[in-house]
Amino acid sequence: MIERLADRFTRLVERLVAYALVLAVLVNFTNVVARYGFQKPILGADELQIFLMIWMTFLGVVVVTWRRIHLRMDLVAARLPAFARGWLRLAELLVAAVLAALVIGESCRYTVQMLEIGRRSDALGIPVWITHSAVAIAFGLMGLIAVYRLTRRASRGPLQ
Repeated sequence: MIERLADRFTRLVERLVAYALVLAVLVNFTNVVARYGFQKPILGADELQIFLMIWMTFLGVVVVTWRRIHLRMDLVAARLPAFARGWLRLAELLVAAVLAALVIGESCRYTVQMLEIGRRSDALGIPVWITHSAVAIAFGLMGLIAVYRLTRRASRGPLQ
């Protein structure tokens, strides 16, 4: 059940990222036409594109993590005996969970600081905590994925 729910969620996230990419391209195209065709660039277009790219990147990494399609340098790991590969996968999950927890803590602290001081982006006046929260949200979801996989592994045995 969790697997199906996560698959649906990642498909939704994938669509959101695709829509955000289309929006970023449209904003870029419109800004190019406005800038070079009419000598009137759209104020904040670049900033909006950057914010969209940040969200696309961090949401995209959640999809990649769930689907296990991230880049891997497994030339050595592929040649290890199954027993050693099992321990390596366990270590990877533990490191991912710990790293996610550390990043979540720091990111949440910084995001709350930005919220408390009311910091806004220069061109569009968007509260910057919205953009900074992408890091905490993405690492939170990646941490949940790691913990879920650790608990599944623990129920099957550490080396499965």
